[in-house]
Amino acid sequence: MADLQLVWTLSGHGWADCKVADARAEAEIIASDITNAPEDLLTAVARLVAGEAETRAQFEAEPTAFRWIFYRADDDVWIRLLELPDGSKHDNVGTEIWSSQQNIDVVARAVIRCFDEVAEKYDASGYRGKWGEHFPRTELEALRSLWRTHRSDRRP
Repeated sequence: MADLQLVWTLSGHGWADCKVADARAEAEIIASDITNAPEDLLTAVARLVAGEAETRAQFEAEPTAFRWIFYRADDDVWIRLLELPDGSKHDNVGTEIWSSQQNIDVVARAVIRCFDEVAEKYDASGYRGKWGEHFPRTELEALRSLWRTHRSDRRP
């Protein structure tokens, strides 16, 4: 298994199953289309690649919520995934269901690969028909561009 794997599967109209795994553990969570879950995740990781020290994304599962918290120090990223009884609750009410420490390149690559696979599996109308919204192409390409710049800036 790769250092980090993310799988986004459209499971019904307006619903997606998401699996995240590393070499130690995995978690399966749910996302509803009542929020922009894929866009929020892609944007959070893009902000991380751009240098932010902490970013977040949240998936609503009506009423449960799953909150991604990313902390970055240099090229290391610590990821915490919390399950909350309600999305408006504070982090300390949540239960940590998965965590991992990864390199920023591993995180960016896993998220890009995940949504590239989604784009390959569903055409634009198929994605919209199942999820209810357009595929997050703009956010995916923004992340890809930032990641390429990040990688080229680090080369001697």
